[in-house]
Amino acid sequence: MPAKQCGSRASSLQGWRQITRRTGLISKWNDFAAMLSIQTGQSPSVRDTPMKVTAMRLFRIATCLAALFLSIPALAADPQQKAETALDKAEVLEQAAKDGAVPPPSGEAITRSEARAVDPAGAAPLDDPITCLARSIYWEAKGAPARDMEAVASVVMNRLEHEGFPRTVCGVVKQGSERGACQFSWWCDGRPDRVVEDDRYSLATDVARKALNQQLRDRTGGALYFHDRNVHPAWADRYLRTAQSGRFLFYKPRNGMAR
Repeated sequence: MPAKQCGSRASSLQGWRQITRRTGLISKWNDFAAMLSIQTGQSPSVRDTPMKVTAMRLFRIATCLAALFLSIPALAADPQQKAETALDKAEVLEQAAKDGAVPPPSGEAITRSEARAVDPAGAAPLDDPITCLARSIYWEAKGAPARDMEAVASVVMNRLEHEGFPRTVCGVVKQGSERGACQFSWWCDGRPDRVVEDDRYSLATDVARKALNQQLRDRTGGALYFHDRNVHPAWADRYLRTAQSGRFLFYKPRNGMAR
């Protein structure tokens, strides 16, 4: 119930009637209305006795408390429901992306609130597309501009579509961990993977959502690899540079083969 319904006598009476309908306490309302000698929806007269005024005040308090009590389960269930909806959509979108399908209709896309309900604290296990992609974007580019975050997401999604890489987002992110040679170094660095900057993780989650929705422009030129500008790995000379950003350089194989 909106807070304004707790601020006037008439609105409190209306709010109480709504609550009694939901809880089966219609008789309580009828008894109260009879006691005050008022008609449904009307405010008490200015000539109310002190007893009536006191009773009204108590009923206003009871109305507000009852509304709060009834709203708690709904408030608790809402984030969980949004998270479940986001995970269901993410599985479908992941499949569509790896099959090269067209972007989904707006009703099938993951919304911002749904995505952020999945792993708001950045501490969940990496076992769904949203969490795996958001956490990888965060750790690879949390100190970089949003465009760099989007570029990292594009590389993950490009790999998902390529036959030389695992066929799930989490598989792409964790590739090489079984050999101790991860494709994404943060996954094998031995450090805790819990998020430490909430605002940057929120941004990473939003970028991951857009990537799964196919709402990002790929500014990497179809890249499958990237590295920080401050390093020069030996493998970089074997590949074709496709793009560069403020923080990263991007590459793809010269012959189309990748692993």
